[in-house]
Amino acid sequence: MGKKFTAALAKVETRLYDLEEAVDLVKSSAYAKFDEVVDLAIRLGVDPRRADQMVRGTTLLPHGTGKAVRILVFAKGEKEAEAREAGADVVGAEELVEKIQGGWLEFDQAIATPNLMGMVGKLGKVLGPRGLMPNPKTGTVTLDVAKVIGEIRKGRAEFKTDKTGNVHVSVGKVSLAGDSLRENALAVLESIMKAKPASSKGRYMKGISISSTIGPGISLDPIAIAKRLT
Repeated sequence: MGKKFTAALAKVETRLYDLEEAVDLVKSSAYAKFDEVVDLAIRLGVDPRRADQMVRGTTLLPHGTGKAVRILVFAKGEKEAEAREAGADVVGAEELVEKIQGGWLEFDQAIATPNLMGMVGKLGKVLGPRGLMPNPKTGTVTLDVAKVIGEIRKGRAEFKTDKTGNVHVSVGKVSLAGDSLRENALAVLESIMKAKPASSKGRYMKGISISSTIGPGISLDPIAIAKRLT
């Protein structure tokens, strides 16, 4: 561990923090020269091998992500014009599929109209592992492309359990005000709480940690958070 990380780690006590104190600590312990992203890691009491216990969804961040997002839209005709007018960075159809198959991946979010998903489905092995594949469950397969583009621009976070039952999601940047980061984090945690599968038994949120990009993890009290959100 480097000296800066060791110094930041020394500020973190081995206990569970409340959200207010944890966010302040994340901000004060960030030491990178760039504007670090603040991430939540949530360990859920679900079995991700079971389809009925997959936790996935989106939430609008009240104060945005603090970063620019490059949006790609697969659309034709009227919907192509709608996407361009709404501010999409790249819009197209067959030519975009070929371009991505050739290795181009210079975008952060992808949206597709339903009629083009047969074509876009060819990119599953490329976009899926990177979290870029349009999906109706996250609202990125839609006819209302302008609305979704607007939501992404304002600040929209997607979450999904990984194969170990954990969720990792960004809630903003260190440069955001502490209150803004706290409200963003609560919005994400509330959405994850509401997405609890009916078949999940026992404690749902087993562990929560918050950290900056290269900073130490700070453990939150999952029981206190759950009570706060119910």
